[in-house]
Amino acid sequence: MAALNIVIMAAGKGTRMKSALPKVLHRLAGRSLLAHVLASTEGLQAGARRIVVTGHGAEQVEAAVGAPGIAFVRQMPQLGTGHAVQQAVPALEDGGVTLILNGDVPLIQTVTAQRLVEACGGGKLALLTIELADPSGYGRIVRQGEAVQAIVEHKDATPEQRRITEGYTGMMAAPTAALKRWLAQLKNDNAQKEYYLTDIVAMAVAEGVQVLGIAAPDETEVLGVNSPVQLADLERRYQRQQAVALMDGFGVRLADPARFDLRGTLDCGSDVEIDVNCVFEGKVRLGEGVKIGANCVIRNADIAAGAVIKEFTHIDGESQGASVGEGSLIGPYARLRPGAQLGREVHIGNFVEVKNSTLADGAKANHLAYLGDASVGERVNYGAGSITANYDGANKHRTEIGADVHVGSNCVLIAPVTIGAGATIGGGSTITKPVEAGSLAVARGRQVAISGWVRPVKAKK
Repeated sequence: MAALNIVIMAAGKGTRMKSALPKVLHRLAGRSLLAHVLASTEGLQAGARRIVVTGHGAEQVEAAVGAPGIAFVRQMPQLGTGHAVQQAVPALEDGGVTLILNGDVPLIQTVTAQRLVEACGGGKLALLTIELADPSGYGRIVRQGEAVQAIVEHKDATPEQRRITEGYTGMMAAPTAALKRWLAQLKNDNAQKEYYLTDIVAMAVAEGVQVLGIAAPDETEVLGVNSPVQLADLERRYQRQQAVALMDGFGVRLADPARFDLRGTLDCGSDVEIDVNCVFEGKVRLGEGVKIGANCVIRNADIAAGAVIKEFTHIDGESQGASVGEGSLIGPYARLRPGAQLGREVHIGNFVEVKNSTLADGAKANHLAYLGDASVGERVNYGAGSITANYDGANKHRTEIGADVHVGSNCVLIAPVTIGAGATIGGGSTITKPVEAGSLAVARGRQVAISGWVRPVKAKK
């Protein structure tokens, strides 16, 4: 196959974003705008050369991308889109096709980019266009019959040209050899005193090169981000697409698709129900019949069939992951941290935190408790207000709790420590030594009652 160059323009400052962060690093659905564009190019031709043109905040943008096989060129100063692509010319492989994309148009699809490349075919200039009710700000596609003759930037367009509703999206595919030749001829004699990439269209027409206008299938796919308002609008459009895909593809019942956020991947079994204002990040899997209550945040977690995650629960597996077993009941207001591995029918109640711990089938911690670096056996009942003291100020230590242990309320288990199967820990105990299986351990101060004691009173002013 002929060589494919992919140039992604990411040099703009994004003044209207009113932010110190380079525009292409603003996030949509949990990833930067530029990361979305780069992801869309991964499914194109194997071995394609990807070149990102940076400028404003170049070091920050380049550090954020940091992916192997991506070349960077800098545009300093920024003198227009044509000037941006000129900077990439030394990095372009001769022959073949050059695909030009925008780093602030995040939802371009791989299939659409592939259509552009195929339409170019190494001998034509293919432009991605869109029909808009209000194309203000877009360059207009000027045709003679069906043939594209030119692109006129909005600020340079005549009143008649501004009535044209077919706009140029800023993306194209061109024969690389011809593109290099056209770029060398660009001039800045226009209202903005910039070098417009769109001027190459007239050059192609003058040379007899066929110029094709390839219609984008969807407006959302080609919308750019120039302001916080546009970013927010695109976020909601994207989330609606994700919601519809889940409902159509998996039969997920969303209480309100407008109040749903997916910032990663979500794989669902049948009969999943998700209430409002839930956020899913990273890689999440929900088994059959899982129910997610309102206002939950779930990140990098595997939740098995029949589990119920009640309102305001926070599950964050980070890089380690977190898992919830079949039929488990979590929340409300529970927190599962990295390394939390829960078996079948485990109960984690309100204001209970679990971190780097395994809980076997049927274990319960229903109220106001902490389990960190612990192994908890089957059917353990872990009392309200109890904690594992797992950190000595320098190192973490584990707590081993056998099956059928009952831990009373307000206990402190100071790790490393082992509680044998079937043991009982009396409420209010601080346990520092191993407890034998089947025994009762009580470690607390003796209760003292003082008769006739008088409570101190405040002095009168």
